[in-house]
Amino acid sequence: MNKLMGLIGGVVMMVCNSGAVAIVPQPSEIKATGGTLELKAASVIAYADAAAKKPAEMLAVSLRPATGFKLPVKPGTQGTIVFRITDDAKLGSESYALRVTDHVIITAPTEKGLFYGAQTLRQLLPIEIFSSKKGSVKWMIPGVEIRDVPRFGWRGMHLDVGRHFFEVDDIKKFINLLSIHKLNTFHWHLTEDQGWRVEIKKYPKLTTVGAYRASTPPYGNRGGSDSKRYGGFYTQEEIRAIVAYATERHITIVPEIDMPGHMAAAVASYPKVGNTDIPNYNPKVETHWGVHPYILAPSEEAFEFVENVLAEICDLFPSKYIHIGGDEAPKGQWKKSKLAQEVIKREGLHNEHELQSYFIQRVEKILEKQGRSLIGWDEIREGGLSPQATVMSWRGVQGGIASAKEGHDVVMAPNSYTYFDHYQSDAKAELAKGAEFECIGGFLPIKKVYSFDPVLPGTLSDAEQKHVLGVQAQLWTEYMKTWDKVEYLAFPRMAALAEVAWTHPENKDFADFSARLEPMRNRYRALGLNAYDGELPKPPRSLDGTTIKSSMPYYGNHLVECAHDGKADTFFWSSRAPDKDDHITLSFDQPLVSPAKISISTGGEDAQSADRLENGRLEVSRDGKQWKRIALFKDGKAIGTASTGTKHIRVLATASHSKWVIVREISVEID
Repeated sequence: MNKLMGLIGGVVMMVCNSGAVAIVPQPSEIKATGGTLELKAASVIAYADAAAKKPAEMLAVSLRPATGFKLPVKPGTQGTIVFRITDDAKLGSESYALRVTDHVIITAPTEKGLFYGAQTLRQLLPIEIFSSKKGSVKWMIPGVEIRDVPRFGWRGMHLDVGRHFFEVDDIKKFINLLSIHKLNTFHWHLTEDQGWRVEIKKYPKLTTVGAYRASTPPYGNRGGSDSKRYGGFYTQEEIRAIVAYATERHITIVPEIDMPGHMAAAVASYPKVGNTDIPNYNPKVETHWGVHPYILAPSEEAFEFVENVLAEICDLFPSKYIHIGGDEAPKGQWKKSKLAQEVIKREGLHNEHELQSYFIQRVEKILEKQGRSLIGWDEIREGGLSPQATVMSWRGVQGGIASAKEGHDVVMAPNSYTYFDHYQSDAKAELAKGAEFECIGGFLPIKKVYSFDPVLPGTLSDAEQKHVLGVQAQLWTEYMKTWDKVEYLAFPRMAALAEVAWTHPENKDFADFSARLEPMRNRYRALGLNAYDGELPKPPRSLDGTTIKSSMPYYGNHLVECAHDGKADTFFWSSRAPDKDDHITLSFDQPLVSPAKISISTGGEDAQSADRLENGRLEVSRDGKQWKRIALFKDGKAIGTASTGTKHIRVLATASHSKWVIVREISVEID
């Protein structure tokens, strides 16, 4: 496969710059062969094998609205478009080859690969093919040869329906859009403090009570209330239909039932599964965003509830993985609960973090009995990671790195690169359009999404990289009241995510992607999507000749590049407190040719003055592996001298902090 990948750089650029082909995500190998093929009313789609029938039929259905052509689907090898299964599975079950001459032939070792080949063929046709209205264009297909192999097996999009509920047709539309981008995993966040969205036959109050809240904060007033009852849920029949729809499109739905925290709606429905022995116990379906205190009790009654709920979830969803959340589980109620403290003592645990680990391990055993595997957010590491658990790393990449090094599989989903509820353009400019353009915060331009490499080259060994299953982006919907808003924030960033997930690094180039993105945005228009249609902003850059990275996520527009951009009014601001070994690393394209004075000042002004790095050291390195200390931080500042030949400068936290950190500027003064 490496030989194949090495062939393609110049060829891909030649084809894409010609304007004839603009495929997203970028294929592994693509070669223009000249000529064109016209799809006509008399065209026929053929399938050479029984396993090729379904993708052939689905392609015909997708092409009929815009072309108006019947496009009959017939068995055999004679047709304008021919689907055929091959015996060559060396490149994996999702690979395919596509050749356009006087006919189109799509070959793959599996039905899944043929389906992805069909998605590529749709993008070879004129953009109008994505319209639901009949067009009058000539349906020309350029002559090409394509071979394609995805980089990762987990190419995911997440959607939160707990904060805001979306109709079945919207969910199916979302699934269809994932398939166009060759994404294969739909992480469906079904339960929240503010609403339980899945019917559980054994516990009807989860939907009669838990699916509805008394009010919702309006846009522009996060602490306010619209005083309107809000809710909804999916019946089991609806879920089965959605699962079948996704399966046809080779998308696995991974359901999330978040526990032990984010369970206020469930506890309000069945109070006995909560910590009933604490003072002022009064659970309700929450009406505001944020982290709320109601958490499942570590009681046998609660575990029975979990087991019964997960039994029905496993019956509805055939996925290998069941997501159990595990994030943002406040421990306050466990600290006050006599029962919880008795469990800590009985099990020989040291604290409430280990109690959460005990809880997660109990849930893992429940899922194992169902033949399923547990996946959870990186907080499931707290107190000790369950033996077979898979980690979804959202608080930066550190949880994923640590898990992979320990031999656990991981999915990279860091908020700094994959949280699509962040602004994709300037927040002030967006809010000037109206309060309904409000986002949770942050700034995630499309170039930042595109720049992410889930295996973090230089951080993980080849063996450790194999534990990175893939990458996923998140759509948390506190500030997405309507489906139009979901589309506005998802697109076109989903195109960048698709290329991160599918395209091999040697074939990625942001300038080339940007050229292909314009036709993709036209496809969104043809599909009728409410995609973000403004100018795509560029993220801040560090000074020429340097790159800078941080293990910590950033707050607002304060990206790590702001710590070395030469501007006095910009700075990096982490969105969490530094942990031990968190770092900011500045690298030079070329080693220093003479010694340089390195000075760093951390901490803000007034209310943010405490956001300083107190426990840290300033280090330098020639190779990024061996590091030498040149200064310690004192009162949030460090000054040291980097010797000739230095290529990397690192700010390293030597202990955990209680406050976020601001880094104003990493100054490099050459002697």
